[in-house]
Order: sequence, then C-alpha cells, then structure tokens
Amino acid sequence: MFYAIAKNKIDLRGYHFDHRLEDIQTLNEWAQRGELHISAISIHAYAYVADKYTLLPCGASMGDGYGPIIVTKGSTLNVQRPTSNEDSMNESTAREFLNSKKIAVPGEMTSAFLTLQLFLGKFDYVVVRFDEIF
Repeated sequence: MFYAIAKNKIDLRGYHFDHRLEDIQTLNEWAQRGELHISAISIHAYAYVADKYTLLPCGASMGDGYGPIIVTKGSTLNVQRPTSNEDSMNESTAREFLNSKKIAVPGEMTSAFLTLQLFLGKFDYVVVRFDEIF
C-alpha cells in the first residue's frame, strides 16, 4: 500500500513518514485515540474516527473474492453465491455451521468482525491478531 513512499519512488515534497507495521486492530485503536496523522484502518473503525480523520481516495483490503474471508481447519467453507453448479454451502447451512463454532476475529472494529455480525448476528468469538488466525 505504501511501497512508493517507503522506497522513495515518488517525490515526498519534504514530508517524512515513519512506517509502523501493525495489525489492523492496533491501527484502529491508535486512530481512535488520534495518535497518527495518516493510517490504514478498517472501514468499520471509520465510524468511530470520522471526527479525527478523512478517507483518502485510494486503498482497500476488501472486495469481490478478496476479504473478509472465513478459514476453517480441514475442508473449505464456501459461502459465496454459486455462479454455476459449483459446490457451495447455502447461507442458512453456513449460519448454522458458524454459529456452532467459536470464531477467531482480528478485532472488534475490523471489517471482518462487522461482516460476520451482519451475517450471523451475535456469535461466539475470540480476538486474535490477524496474522495468527491462519
């Protein structure tokens, strides 16, 4: 997301950037406290920091076929709407399956958590750094 800045590939016009690589929940919390001038955050967290930050017109870590995702041990859980006759678990079966599990989420202000809340309602979860979930 910031390769050109980190590698001085663009003119920074005298600005200096301190790159802090952290998990998204930590960045969300720092932004909530107004600790950073510029930061990546979850779109879910933006509602909590809109009085301190504005959105830049670039960057996103979610989209069709790319995050948030659900990973399971063993067999795959594909809840996407099938485009043809591909194998896919229907939404009610997926809800039933997921509601019977404790789900690791990367933070309560993340887009992944918000998406699961919208899909499942209340669910059993534990917060785990995103890079430790897999």
